[in-house]
Amino acid sequence: MTRMKFPKRYVVVLLTFICTNVCYIERVGFSIAYTVAADAIGVNQANKGMILSMFYYGYVLSQIPGGWAAQRIGGRRVLLLSFILWSLICGLIPLDPNRVTILVLSRLFVGVAQGFIFPAIHTVLAQWVPPQERSRSVSLTTSGMYLGAACGMLFFPSLVKNMGPQSVFFVEAVLGVVWSVIWLKFSSDPPRTDLPKVSMPKVASRDTIKAQAGGVVAPRTVKIPWRRIIFSLPVWAIVVNNFTFHYALYVLMNWLPTYFELGLQLSLQDMGSSKMLPYFNMFIFSNIGGVVADHLITRRILSVTKTRKLLNTIGFVVSAFALMALPLFSTPSGTVMCSAISLGFLALGRAGFAVNHMDVAPKFAGIVMGVSNTAGTLAGIVGVGLTGNILEGAKASNKDLTSSETWKTVFFVPAYLCIFSSVIFLAFSTGEKVFE
Repeated sequence: MTRMKFPKRYVVVLLTFICTNVCYIERVGFSIAYTVAADAIGVNQANKGMILSMFYYGYVLSQIPGGWAAQRIGGRRVLLLSFILWSLICGLIPLDPNRVTILVLSRLFVGVAQGFIFPAIHTVLAQWVPPQERSRSVSLTTSGMYLGAACGMLFFPSLVKNMGPQSVFFVEAVLGVVWSVIWLKFSSDPPRTDLPKVSMPKVASRDTIKAQAGGVVAPRTVKIPWRRIIFSLPVWAIVVNNFTFHYALYVLMNWLPTYFELGLQLSLQDMGSSKMLPYFNMFIFSNIGGVVADHLITRRILSVTKTRKLLNTIGFVVSAFALMALPLFSTPSGTVMCSAISLGFLALGRAGFAVNHMDVAPKFAGIVMGVSNTAGTLAGIVGVGLTGNILEGAKASNKDLTSSETWKTVFFVPAYLCIFSSVIFLAFSTGEKVFE
């Protein structure tokens, strides 16, 4: 790595991109494998929703502790430990829908392990990435989620068909272990020479000097301003939009395969590469949003605040209309197009709210991300479970689950949330530093 002609921070950003890629391969993979296994023995929609949502119960428990742990022991170590834990669980647990307790506990612990990842990533990026590169660095890192989801949607249905659902767990475990080895070998804590320079006092502790070298990371002895964070309106603007983003994403990620099979009478295996288009679109639009945001800010075309609000509003409003249009199409191509537009513009909106952690609290980015992602995880619990109950209630009312009309409520709820959240972000967000 010392022979490379580009800064080490680019290597770190690339590795965090691969990290999020692997994480979402795991999430999509479980959804696909479990859906096939559960349908084979006739598990009802409410119970499927319960199992699919258990990941998010574990995930929500570790968001704020993840930010705290990354602040105290370093994001690099936290990422490594969390990856090793969830990889071991995937490699050791059998995928048997009849063994409900084992599935519930395994998904709970995988959620806990992965809950440490994104707060740790934001802590790492806050250490390594200077302000003028934040938008595209965060966008590239998070776009790995969508490329991972696209890869999962493309390859796992065929893998399940040819080798069975359990094979998905094996592939996920191998990917997790491989990434852990690469991260251990090539990542490091940031040296002062690769970080933006700031003035430092003549007398300072080692932790303080290391923190100030990057200009963005709080010394480990600094007291975290929990009260100010919890009661900050700009933080709440981020929290509300994180909730909505993940509500829409998790509902589509976990229930779109079911909609294809029930509403459109089309299996994922028969859809070819088109089933990956919504997530691939997220990968493209996420990076477009990051590049556009950094361009607007560095060229001083718009302020940081106006840039964040512009991209967030465009992303969420367009996504809302695409979600409302989705059940109006009765063809696979129309459904894929609407879901691709919706998820693509949601990803574009991440150049607004998702980077805003580093704007308002650069020294406590991992902490604010933990608070924000707690809300996003609650969206997974609420959205995935509620959708299963909506469909089960429709079935109990003798409504036809093969009719797109029955699915309108499923897609309209996140659409309305997108419009509401965009208004909140316009009213209360800021691109200025709130927490010193």
